[in-house]
Amino acid sequence: MDITKTNLSELVITRIREYIEANNLKVGDRLPTEQEMADMFGVSRISIREATKALNFLGIIRAAPRRGLTIGPVDMNKLTEVLSFHFMLDNYPKELLLNARMVIEVGSLQYAMKAIIDNNALYEKLVAICDKLDKTKDPEEFLKGDTEFHRTLVEASGVHPLLAFNDVIGAFFTKFRIEFLTKAVSSQFKGSQVHRKIIVALRNGNLIEAEKTMRHHLGVYSEAGTPE
Repeated sequence: MDITKTNLSELVITRIREYIEANNLKVGDRLPTEQEMADMFGVSRISIREATKALNFLGIIRAAPRRGLTIGPVDMNKLTEVLSFHFMLDNYPKELLLNARMVIEVGSLQYAMKAIIDNNALYEKLVAICDKLDKTKDPEEFLKGDTEFHRTLVEASGVHPLLAFNDVIGAFFTKFRIEFLTKAVSSQFKGSQVHRKIIVALRNGNLIEAEKTMRHHLGVYSEAGTPE
């Protein structure tokens, strides 16, 4: 079978991941040397180096003088950047991105609710975003504020693995920017009213109402209707 250079790097990355899992390695643990991994996986040291460079970019593997290769903490910011490129450049249908938003945003509300109840400053921050949306007359500014609101709400959940997928929201707005701008104008910027309803429900501990409102708020984008 003809294995391309790219496929070989991907294969080596998979083997490294399997090695880490099989040996239950944690952050700070040492990996075998490049030569040892090349012998284990039956590839060249160059292939090992290319794979570890890719993992190093995400913080998964770190190289240090006299210490060799070690397991590092994943750089979530870089991972998010990669994911945002993936969602923006790939030909994802709108419905799939919408479904992803539903899972992320509705699923995070139960955790965001606790944070909002415990931290009034967080609630005030979300209110301030809504206030800014109420005042704007510029569709582009409204789009930025709308994105900021939804991202802030997901971040409020504090579920760090979930935050890696937060830029699905940004990719969604970016890919369908013209459609959102058109809807923002036709709806006379009423989106912030729904935002307020969501955060008030969360502060009052009414998770069912908040989830219902969020589903409806996002669901309108699956139709030709106007966002609320």
